[in-house]
Amino acid sequence: MNRILDPGIAVWRRSSYSDGEQTNCVEVAGNCPGMVPVRGSKLPHSPILVFGAGSWGVFLAGVKN
Repeated sequence: MNRILDPGIAVWRRSSYSDGEQTNCVEVAGNCPGMVPVRGSKLPHSPILVFGAGSWGVFLAGVKN
């Protein structure tokens, strides 16, 4: 299934693991069912990477291990 992300509806949150100066930050939008958009906070209008929710879950599990 192809889905199109409307950047205007994405609600972004910054990673709690980003550095304290807020210069190296990753943001994800958690309000997009079935997909996880990811972007860099320094360039919010740059291209957005969109991952399937299942793939993102596998990635997070790998990072935690």
